[in-house]
Amino acid sequence: MWAFVGLGLSLGLSAGISPGPLLALVIAASVRNGLSGGLWVALAPFITDLPIIALAVLISGSLPPEALVWVGTVGGLVVIWMGIDALRSARRAVLPEGPGSSSDSRRELWRGAVVNALNPHPYLFWATVGGPALVSGWRSSPMHAVAFLVPFYLLLVGSKMVVAWVVSRQAGGLSLTWYRRVLAGCGALMLLMGGLLIWQMWRGG
Repeated sequence: MWAFVGLGLSLGLSAGISPGPLLALVIAASVRNGLSGGLWVALAPFITDLPIIALAVLISGSLPPEALVWVGTVGGLVVIWMGIDALRSARRAVLPEGPGSSSDSRRELWRGAVVNALNPHPYLFWATVGGPALVSGWRSSPMHAVAFLVPFYLLLVGSKMVVAWVVSRQAGGLSLTWYRRVLAGCGALMLLMGGLLIWQMWRGG
């Protein structure tokens, strides 16, 4: 069982801190709405990953390769649109006087859910690495599968929460000029991630 715990911890940490659209959105939300905004985005995998796991494990072998290419393309375009929106809003952004409202923060959760649901990386992970490990653990014992999943999500979500905390702490001391620059940088990062996502999909397609 401890082998599955170790596997879950290592894979969860790697996935949590790897650069990608969701991590970029965590950073942007932490700047816009403080710690709560970043934390809500970090929770997005809890909404999206159950159907992703089911799809990846059950039907990944029967889907044509073109389906994943188009899902990745749509996801990349969504991330690019969010990046453009962040760049446009950065020009007129004003320093927040305090934490964003609860409705603003919760809205970040749904942004994160959309980005994660349209990002092909979770599908690829669960189809090639996570799914086989989960099935192998379940065949040995359901507790082995739990021993893999729980540490995986603790590190996947927890590492992004740590990033949100660090960014929100630093954002509090920013001047207006640097606040706008950080927002613009987040927008540029999302543009880059969206373009990279599309390029990766069509390079392999």
